[in-house]
Order: sequence, then C-alpha cells, then structure tokens
Amino acid sequence: MSAEPPPEPKNFFQGKAGLLVMALIVIILVVELPAYRWFFAISVGIGLAIAGGLMLWHRLHPLKDEDVHGKKPLGL
Repeated sequence: MSAEPPPEPKNFFQGKAGLLVMALIVIILVVELPAYRWFFAISVGIGLAIAGGLMLWHRLHPLKDEDVHGKKPLGL
C-alpha cells in the first residue's frame, strides 16, 4: 500500500484579496472591542521598537563580505 499525501487546504483569499480581508478583520476588531485596541497598540509598539532597534544595530554594525557564509550555495 502506498500512502498518498493529504490534500492541501484551500486558501479562499489569496494575494491582495487576502490582505484586504485581514486588514478589514483587524479594523473591525480594533473598533468594536476595547481589549483588542490595547492589544493592537501594545503589539504595534513592541514591533516598532524591535524594528527600530534592528535598524539602528545594522546601521552601526554593517555586514562585511567575510561575515556572510555560503554566498553561492548552489555554486552559480
């Protein structure tokens, strides 16, 4: 007996439609439920702080050629 792989799940919303649906759900939750406002605000704040810290780190410590290993992993 050969085991067949399970079928892949269907994505109803792909590309721009999926992004639009996700944004609409976030907006509805943030507007309608006060607890989500705080969760969203705190999450965005943490994300911005981490992104800012990473940008500052990479601006002060740029990558050098010798820091990058496997520049051509396929030998191309």
